[in-house]
Amino acid sequence: MPPPEQPRRPVRSQSREVVELNQIKAAHPELATAVDLQIELVGVQRRLQARLPLPWIEVDARWLAEEQRHGRPLVRFKDLRLEWSDVRFMVRQAADVLRRFDMIESDDHARVQHLIREGHQLEPLVARWYSTQAFPDDPTPETPPVDPPISPEALELVLLFAMRPFLARCAEMLLPQVDLTAWTHPRCPLCGGDPEMGALNAAGDRMLVCGRCTGAWTFDSGVCPFCRNDDRSLLSTFTGSDPCYLIEACNVCRRYIKTFDSRRGTRPFMLAVDSVATLPLDAAAMQKGYTGG
Repeated sequence: MPPPEQPRRPVRSQSREVVELNQIKAAHPELATAVDLQIELVGVQRRLQARLPLPWIEVDARWLAEEQRHGRPLVRFKDLRLEWSDVRFMVRQAADVLRRFDMIESDDHARVQHLIREGHQLEPLVARWYSTQAFPDDPTPETPPVDPPISPEALELVLLFAMRPFLARCAEMLLPQVDLTAWTHPRCPLCGGDPEMGALNAAGDRMLVCGRCTGAWTFDSGVCPFCRNDDRSLLSTFTGSDPCYLIEACNVCRRYIKTFDSRRGTRPFMLAVDSVATLPLDAAAMQKGYTGG
């Protein structure tokens, strides 16, 4: 008598981001490595982000108005309420993925692993990474040097991807609750991060999208988000082969930002997807003498 058939495990459905990334890979094989890297990073980040508790941040209307007037982000480092075992896990995972795709050197990867084991070094380092950009005018306590030292570029890349699920969880919870009409600054109102991309909504309003927390905020489309040049004769726009993507470039500071036009697209903006799909636009902008944000 044959043994009873074991029930099959249900196949885990792919996220919309992964489906879209695989479509990019099929249409543009030259982007396969960048797509595979992004799929791995998205998978690790989403698995952790889904189980993170919602941060509790009380937003007083008068305090919020005052912070916006002074251009100060809403979230202090202490507001993140991090569970450090989760942070160490994400730092390890981010470093492993980046090393597999040769985005960081093997020596830096080994030094990151040492940093994770020496837990007392990690917390002040992450705090300084967050606060230096979020509150550059505030005094930031000195941190002991990392021993052995990690290259600044590798450390920035690892922490950017490792901290994204924690910051994105804050953005999911907080940004829909607050009135940001008074925020006119080109950096993120939540975490102080720089914009990684732009997105035009159905009304044609431009949103800037933060590279740290993935939160979005409205910013005048007639103003450079880097140097605040508002002379439209010194602002350039050009597209590539896909009309839903464009480059918005400034001829004063010679910097550019890639933008997704939802009026021409068939889906919502997705930072993980659109940052990869627009890699050919980076090359086109650089050939014209512009540098990325």
